[in-house]
Order: sequence, then structure tokens, then C-alpha cells
Amino acid sequence: MNESPKFNILLVDDTESNISILIHALDEDYELSVAEDGESALEAVESEIPDLILLDIMMPDMDGYEVCTRLQKDPRTRNIPIIFLTAMTQVDSKTKCFEMGAVDYITKPFEIMEVKARVKTHLSLMHAKKQLIYQNEILDQKVMERTQELSLTQDASIFSLGTLAEYRDPETGGHIRRTQSYVKLLAENLKKHPKFSDFLTEATIELLYKSAPLHDIGKVGVPDSILLKPGPLTDEEFKEMKKHTVYGRNTILTTERILKTSSSFMRFAREIAYSHQEKWDGSGYPQGTKGEDIPLSGRLMALADVYDALISKRVYKSAFSHEKATNIIIEGKGKHFDPDLVDAFIKINDDFAETANKHRDL
Repeated sequence: MNESPKFNILLVDDTESNISILIHALDEDYELSVAEDGESALEAVESEIPDLILLDIMMPDMDGYEVCTRLQKDPRTRNIPIIFLTAMTQVDSKTKCFEMGAVDYITKPFEIMEVKARVKTHLSLMHAKKQLIYQNEILDQKVMERTQELSLTQDASIFSLGTLAEYRDPETGGHIRRTQSYVKLLAENLKKHPKFSDFLTEATIELLYKSAPLHDIGKVGVPDSILLKPGPLTDEEFKEMKKHTVYGRNTILTTERILKTSSSFMRFAREIAYSHQEKWDGSGYPQGTKGEDIPLSGRLMALADVYDALISKRVYKSAFSHEKATNIIIEGKGKHFDPDLVDAFIKINDDFAETANKHRDL
């Protein structure tokens, strides 16, 4: 079995007898390098960073304090443990050693056993610190990988749940992809507006984008005879159809109760499912909420949903052109839709058309 590599220690002292004593004390257990002045010590560190430095204070030209200061300023060397070697025993001298960044000091004349013990202690601490940093880096990497995995799983689950409603209606294949993209386009434009800038952060926009696929999840509770009817609905059938907003909200509420939590994502999903059929003038459903009492998430989804319905072919209508759909959205300003959202839509309606083409039904 291979032996573990020895720690490397740099000995810095201008007195030959002191160096000899240190070599005698440490040579058997460690790899040693020697410098006889401050400049030589800094040059040695440039070539190879030691695991620990035994540094004399009183040296000509550049004393140990100056060497320590320079090492502390360099990001490559600032974490090297330094043990000062000093003949000074005054308390203020010892205090200055620690203030300079040293981990310890050893007074001259040296006691061999003390030198060995202090060096061993600080190398053990240094090694333990490096191991802890390494383990934390591994842990951080694993946490990041697990978080990414959970995020992907969540996104896939959300999209799959949203697609359940889509499967009930075979003519709306790309509806989810398109509408969540429309919501993001609108939100990113609106965040420049003073009224919305504080709320529409990057994190919030991402949550809106991810929760949008659940807007029609409540349609799984609507009978096929109504959902797939090829012609106009009767008043009773439309009354039943409108319940999909309530079914969607209740489904998400049930999930929140099971999880015993209400995250921002779940709140947005619940808002969108329940309020995306509301209208700015209060003529929508299920509650007839009006104006800014309608959650912004629902207002965004309302415009995205209607635009996509207009440009999509249905059993009861042909697909409208982008131009015609745009005109209908503009006509709904202040009636069906939030005026600020319509203004944003007008600025970026070409992006809507590009998104619709990118995710068009095949």
C-alpha cells in the first residue's frame, strides 16, 4: 500500500544553528525546505506552496512580520499556517504574532518536543480544515445535482399534469407550450413597467411560466360529452364547463393540504386555474371578479389563453390569422383584458406570432 505523502514545511531563519535544530526535530517526519531570509522565503513559496511555515521574526532587510504581511495579501498563500519563531517573550510581542495572522509562535531557545508537538497540531488542524472544505464541496455538488434532478422532475410532473387536460381535447396539442411561453413574454415585458417591476422578478416570472401549464387541469372533471361537443354548448352545458376553474383550484388546494405547505408555485398555479376566465370588466367567471382584484397571474393567463384559442383550429371554428387575433385582443382592452397587458401585447405581438409558429400543432 502506498504511503501518504509527507507534509512540506518551509523553515525560515537567518541563524544556521536554529535551522539545524529544526531540521533535526522535523526531518524524519516531514519534507523540509529552507530559506535564510525574507526574500528567499517568498521566492520559495512562489515555486512550491508549503503546508506550513516556521518563520523567524528578527531577520535583516525583511523581518518575519513583513514576510507574513506579503503572504497574507496573496490569495494563493494567505491560508498557509504560519508559526512565528521569536526570542521575544513579552505579551505584546506574542499578541502581535496573532494579529499578523499567525496560528502560533514558538519561543527561542527551542525545545525539540514542543516544536514537534506544535507543528503536528497545526498540520493536523490544517489537514482537517482542507478535508472539511473538500467534503463541503462534494456535498454542495451533490445538493446541486439533486436540486437540478428534483427541479427537472417537478417540471416534468407539472407538464404531465397539464397535459392530462390537453389529452381530453385532441385539437389543442401545443396549447400548453404556447400559452406558458406567451405568459413569460408578457411578464418579461411588463417587468419594465413601474407598476409591475417590484412584483415581476426573474424568480416570479419563472414560477408563472412553470405554473401556467396547470391552468386547465380542472377540465379532467368535465364530462366528455360537454368537453368534446362539436357545436355550441347549451346554457346547462356551459354552466358545467365553467366549473373547470373550480375543479382546478380544488385539485391544487388538495395537493397543498396533503403537502401541508403553500409554496409560491402552488399559489400561482391555484390563482391561474381559478381566475384565468375572469374578465377585466367583471363579466367573467367563476366569481365575476373585476379589474386589479383579479390576480395578475390570472390576467396574464387570460390574454395568453384567448390569443391561443383564436389562432387555433377547433371543431367549431377555423384558426384565425395572427392579425385578426391581435385585433380581437386590442378590441378587448379594458373589457376582457387588463389595459396594461394589452399595451404590452401590442409591443411584442410579433413575438407571440413567432412562438405560435414554433409550437404550432402538427
